[in-house]
Amino acid sequence: MKLANYLSASWQTGAGEGQTLFDPVTGEALVSVSADGLDLGAALDFARQTGGPALRALSYAERGALLGKIAELLQSKRADYLDISLRNLGASESDASADVDGAIFTLKSYARAARALGDARHLKDGAPVPLAKTDIFQGQHFLLPQTGVAIFINAFNFPAWGLWEKAAPAFLSGMPVLVKPATPTAWLTQRMVEDVVNAGLLPDGALSIVCGGARDLLDHVAETDVLSFTGSADTARRMRTHPSVVAASIRVNIEADSVNSAILGPDAAPGSAEFDLMVKEVVREMTVKAGQKCTAIRRILAPAATVRALGDAIAAKLSKISVGNPRSEGVRMGPLVSKAQQAAAFAGIAALKEECDVIFGGDPAAFTPVDADPAVAAFVPPTLLYCAAGLAAKKVHDTEVFGPVATLIPYTDTMDAIAIARRGKGSLVASVYSADSAFLGELVPAIGDLHGRILVVNGSIGNQHTGHGNVMPTCLHGGPGRAGGGEELGGLRALLMYHRRFVVQGDPALLAQLSVNAADAALLTA
Repeated sequence: MKLANYLSASWQTGAGEGQTLFDPVTGEALVSVSADGLDLGAALDFARQTGGPALRALSYAERGALLGKIAELLQSKRADYLDISLRNLGASESDASADVDGAIFTLKSYARAARALGDARHLKDGAPVPLAKTDIFQGQHFLLPQTGVAIFINAFNFPAWGLWEKAAPAFLSGMPVLVKPATPTAWLTQRMVEDVVNAGLLPDGALSIVCGGARDLLDHVAETDVLSFTGSADTARRMRTHPSVVAASIRVNIEADSVNSAILGPDAAPGSAEFDLMVKEVVREMTVKAGQKCTAIRRILAPAATVRALGDAIAAKLSKISVGNPRSEGVRMGPLVSKAQQAAAFAGIAALKEECDVIFGGDPAAFTPVDADPAVAAFVPPTLLYCAAGLAAKKVHDTEVFGPVATLIPYTDTMDAIAIARRGKGSLVASVYSADSAFLGELVPAIGDLHGRILVVNGSIGNQHTGHGNVMPTCLHGGPGRAGGGEELGGLRALLMYHRRFVVQGDPALLAQLSVNAADAALLTA
């Protein structure tokens, strides 16, 4: 079966045989995708001219109600989505739930948040600014929804959440969406779009999908569009410098490579609550979705006196993780999504071994997955490494192995821990496990400018925290530097990506008239 693309309010099949998607456990061919021969420029024009005006004719609250209806629809078809996740991603029910339920939760969050903006159709930004000796001439800043298309080129690891965490604020802002999901796992994204289209929940042109290669998509971007990409830094650089993107100066949001850190405080001795909480979180981050999360822990920093005990504790828990076919009882970790990703992970492990020792795993030949043939499946065993070189090392700070792989690194003092964390050159998240206020007071401000999010866990928080790798719709997701420099989510803050600020200068009566249907932009950051 070849998946259809939905463009210009019609289902269209790409030419040729297309690219086949496989079950990463059994190697079974599932569906194929192709975008060959499709007119992507016409699809973008249709979305701008038809979908955008229809969305912007609605108020923020009305668009929020649409998000709520989409969430209800997806919830009703949850079982179908979990089945596709199992077959196309090799995801266990819990891993698929993180993707599918995360998407539904995000949609519901934005549906609720939209109520604060009410019947408004644009935003007023701040108070009037006096521009003359009297009040007769003033300036008023506004935020208007952009009149182009929100173009999403997404990653393979979250085909459900990756769509809706971006689409929710775009739709709420009044921008139509065209999504190009990553080819290896496009099936789930395509099915969700198909279900929403068939239910008639959105105006024509509001939601489009192209599966397979992006082809000449970026050749057709216009000044009012927004481009959001999740994937490798190399691909991100090519997108940022694409001639059409540069010429149109369109807004670009990137989420790219991230060598995230987990940091154990000097007070967190073996047996302490903070020590045990970090062990639990590292193991979870290494094994949930087989480590295929952009927010997963890649570097584990610990005091030199504690690092070996920490490694032993993590390895002991990893030894109890059953890896194999997620259809089999007792299996806790499944495969990577493809043989190509498996090969990339093995190459990354080999590179890390040049400056690291293996504490646990690391040898594919000594690993046998449960109820699966290693020759056709895409498994990578959980692998824990140790790098004694610390800041002097290179590959451990520069290489993101997108799988169940993490490296322990000792630090000597707080300044050393800060330097090592910063050596990641920009990360989505760091987590710190400590109850030492002096250590935290020095560390957190010193790494904050190179991290999008910092999770601080102590014994009083316990297991109530949302997790190192969990992205919450009400908090910022993104990171500077190597991580792409982009920002997503953060509650209503995400709407700023899809609005443009401008100022009107004139008499107070005019400014008051233009403010009638405007909500206060301060609500976006309240």
